[in-house]
Amino acid sequence: MDRLDSMRIYLRVAELGSFAAVARQLDVARSVITRQVAALEAHLGVKLIARSTRSLMLTSAGSAYLERCREILNLVEAAEAGLADERQEPRGLIRLSVPLSFGLRHLSPLLMDFNVTYPDVVTEIDFTDRRVKLVDEGLDLAIRITRRLDPLDVARRIGSSRLQAIASPDYLRRHGEPKHPRELAEHECLIYLPAQHEGWPFLVNGATEIFTVRGRMRANNGDALLDAAMRGLGITAQPTFISAAAIEAGWVRPILTDYPMPELGIYALLSGNRYVPQRVRVLVDYLAERIGSRPYWEGAS
Repeated sequence: MDRLDSMRIYLRVAELGSFAAVARQLDVARSVITRQVAALEAHLGVKLIARSTRSLMLTSAGSAYLERCREILNLVEAAEAGLADERQEPRGLIRLSVPLSFGLRHLSPLLMDFNVTYPDVVTEIDFTDRRVKLVDEGLDLAIRITRRLDPLDVARRIGSSRLQAIASPDYLRRHGEPKHPRELAEHECLIYLPAQHEGWPFLVNGATEIFTVRGRMRANNGDALLDAAMRGLGITAQPTFISAAAIEAGWVRPILTDYPMPELGIYALLSGNRYVPQRVRVLVDYLAERIGSRPYWEGAS
């Protein structure tokens, strides 16, 4: 391997904290990775990684060298990608993570269209609502829908949706309709986990307040909770990209409309310490153009 390959391997080991994890990603023996790092240390004449039976820790020299490696490799990738951008259409593999309900309902058709438009790009999609670690899991991109990002997230906002409290006409006939969010404590609520375990947020007198809710059904999938609401089992709070069609059909209707629930940002999350390949940038632009043109994803007002 040449020097740049050695630096790439060292960068992966430092980010993943494991020789074995890098070996699995590259589909080589663990010994290949350990020998490569050992040879790099011998060439530099310094110890980069302090090894123990359970963990790896960078030495002070290793930390300093890691930052230099990132700078150099980013410059190399940017230079190569810039030349490639001039020569060809986007090509190669994009590994991305998308939320389950939003992914199946809205992103899948867009990604199919993207594959038709860019036939040399391969998309590998993980449908999950859990928060993924891009570098650790070898992902290029994650689409996430949230009220707020973590401070260290590197993200581009590509659209928006909104939470909305909804219930079926049958449930409201049987149990009455709450007129203020505090009355939700007296109702059967269908709760999305983990985001809603502390309660539901509403705007009251210009300020966001969290109101306690209770209920016998809790789930980590909004479609399941919407189905329960349509069956009259309780009140749920769902993003408009999930609830809009059911509202339009009359199976559920919005409640507490005098107390809006917060807007949710739809974000493309990227790795903060790596050059973003052209194919990934093109996909983010493609999604932003199409998602951003549909306010609240056709949510009911």
